Amino acid sequence: QVQLVESGGGLVQPGGSLRLSCAASGDTLENYPIAWFRQATGKEREWVSCSSYVDGSTYYGDSVKGRFTISRDNDKNTVYLQMNSLKFEDTAVYYCAAGSKCTWFRDGYNYWGQGTQVTVSS
Repeated sequence: QVQLVESGGGLVQPGGSLRLSCAASGDTLENYPIAWFRQATGKEREWVSCSSYVDGSTYYGDSVKGRFTISRDNDKNTVYLQMNSLKFEDTAVYYCAAGSKCTWFRDGYNYWGQGTQVTVSS
C-alpha cells in the first residue's frame, strides 16, 4: 500500500502562487497515476488534475487549466501541484490520491492523503 501526505497549503492573496506537495511512502509513485482533488466548504469534492504514470500525460479541470501545473519528482517520490494566479474560488482543502488510471471519479482512487488547506484571501 502507498501512504500519501500533502503539504504546502496556506494563506495567499488573490493572484499569488503556492506549490503543494504529495509525498509517498510504502510504494513508488511511478506505479500510480496521481490526482489532485479539492473540496470547498459545503461543496462536493472536485477533481483538479491528474498525472498519468503510463506516458506522462497530464490532465486538468477547466477551472484550473492554464493556471495549475502537476509534476512528478520520482527521485523524491513526490508529486507537486504548482498553483498560479490563485482566485478566491480556489479556496479548499486539497487532497492527492493514487489510483489505477486518471479519472475524475473519486471511486477510481484507492489511496488518499489527509489534505492540506489552501485559503485565498485579501
